Amino acid sequence: MKLERTLIALALLGFAATGWSQAWSPQRNVEFVVGFVPGGGVDRTARTVERVLVANKLVSSSITVVNKPGGGTSVAYNYVSQRPSDGHTLMFFGPGLLTNHIMGSSPLAHADFTLIASLFKEYTVFAVNTASPIRTGKDLIERLKKDPKSVTIGFASIGGASHLSAVLFNKTIGGNARDLKVVAFKGTADAITNLLGGHIDLATFPVSSASTHVAAGTMRLVGAAAPQRFGGAFANVPTWKEQGVDMAFGTFRAIMGPKGMGAAQVAFWENTLRKVTEAAEWKTDLEKNFWLDDFVTGAQFRTDLDKEYADMKAILVDLGMAK
Repeated sequence: MKLERTLIALALLGFAATGWSQAWSPQRNVEFVVGFVPGGGVDRTARTVERVLVANKLVSSSITVVNKPGGGTSVAYNYVSQRPSDGHTLMFFGPGLLTNHIMGSSPLAHADFTLIASLFKEYTVFAVNTASPIRTGKDLIERLKKDPKSVTIGFASIGGASHLSAVLFNKTIGGNARDLKVVAFKGTADAITNLLGGHIDLATFPVSSASTHVAAGTMRLVGAAAPQRFGGAFANVPTWKEQGVDMAFGTFRAIMGPKGMGAAQVAFWENTLRKVTEAAEWKTDLEKNFWLDDFVTGAQFRTDLDKEYADMKAILVDLGMAK
């Protein structure tokens, strides 16, 4: 009996040692990579996650948000892909990863990375400078129908959610995506700067980037590509469906790492990010930024992205932007 108890104790010690050896946590600085200049929706997401992680002491190492704009976010994708198996390098991304691959502008797709988690969904708004003669959604529709090139539209990156919102909108009102006069910037912040400076007529971007400028009276929202009104400070912004345009289009915000990350690394970040989404300050930010909670990990996350990829491809092929 004594021998049996000894063998059981040794087995338990062996199991514990194995479990300990498989545990992982960051041992040096963690880089949160963003494929845009500071100030846009993806950048704001990364900095919010970093703030919640630090405030709640969910990681013991330091965290740095690294902005790698350029090439429609391809610069950032390449940067992360060159650090295989490194759990200290994570990238915040959206639909651009999928659309860049679909349109042939990048050889990298979601299968070339280690998927960690989807965080939330966010919808797009259509904004003009308050001095603009475009005062309502109806004004915008009339101008685009009369002459689509009379409206210069700015957004962050070709193929991203903000771009697709604009082309889907134009298609829904009877136009052609190729007829639009568009300008792609390195990030939402650049698009907004050019809008407020009078260099473009319209900007499309995630709703979370609008609050400060609307409150300051420098920006007017003429429509939201959302399934229903946002409420709160944007309760008076009508959806496009309300204005006779049957379309809604948004984006997801998610996190991935380089290919080859181990199960222990993935488990650490899944569990840690779950704690982030459960934190009170995260929930406050969701409400403040009009983000819709969508925390998904594992096989379900990959399945969701596979479907998103197929849906995006169908849209882009239909718009003549992919084959």
